Amino acid sequence: MKELFKIKLRKTISWLIVLFVVLFLFRLAYGYTKKIDLTSNSSVSFENIVGSRRNYATKKYKASNTSVNQSAVKVDQKYEKIADIKTKSTEFEKDEVSTRNEIKKFNALIQFEQKSGNKGRRKLNLIIGVPPENFDKIYNELIKIGNIQAKQITKKDKTNEYKELNAKKKSLEKIRTSLIALKEKGGKIDEYMGLENRILEIEQQLQGLGVSLGDFDEENEFCTVKFSIVEVKKRTISTMHRIKVALEWTVKIYLRIMVILFFVSLFSYILLLIIDKLKIFEKLVNRK
Repeated sequence: MKELFKIKLRKTISWLIVLFVVLFLFRLAYGYTKKIDLTSNSSVSFENIVGSRRNYATKKYKASNTSVNQSAVKVDQKYEKIADIKTKSTEFEKDEVSTRNEIKKFNALIQFEQKSGNKGRRKLNLIIGVPPENFDKIYNELIKIGNIQAKQITKKDKTNEYKELNAKKKSLEKIRTSLIALKEKGGKIDEYMGLENRILEIEQQLQGLGVSLGDFDEENEFCTVKFSIVEVKKRTISTMHRIKVALEWTVKIYLRIMVILFFVSLFSYILLLIIDKLKIFEKLVNRK
């Protein structure tokens, strides 16, 4: 009887040791597979960048016409397409060189550049003008650089805005022509000066419109990529630290399992006692 008890006790202890070792190895392996989170307090907000040129592009397509005898109407859609890419890097200089190489590769232009910070906490903000046909290609290459934190593409239709600017320009040109014709008729000095000032005011408005419409010219067509790199320090975890964390976790989980097994066993034991008592009571009742 004592030998049987010793054998069962040894088996139980062996299984408990195996359980502990399995839990420990599982947590240790999990620690190696888990990726290190690149954390940084630095944040980048492109909304605060001002003074950069706005980029527009054109998409030509044919719109179907409901009339039977009329051919399809050619339509030029003006649009603004912007990609925002925010990344963190533990190899800042290498990733900066890669970024600039991709910009040259796809015939893009750096329209805004902001670089700041000391080594270990450097930041680079770029606004890149990209030919529309290369937009998707350069976007797919840039999101491979560093550890991407956020990315998005926004496309806005600007056709109506372009048409409104053209309509306003034509209206101002007509007013200017009428005022010049009126000025040539002569009149009082104060009326002449008033016409001159009004013509000058319209000329200034036309110059502003010319700049705005210049952004829509097909020869200046670009899409925009806003790209930022924030440098973070590379974190390394020693083997001893991994073992320590794995051991702490294993002890905690192991004790929880033991407590659960203890209460399950206690409950089962009490339940069996109750069942035995009920059987004995039933036998006594049957004898009577």
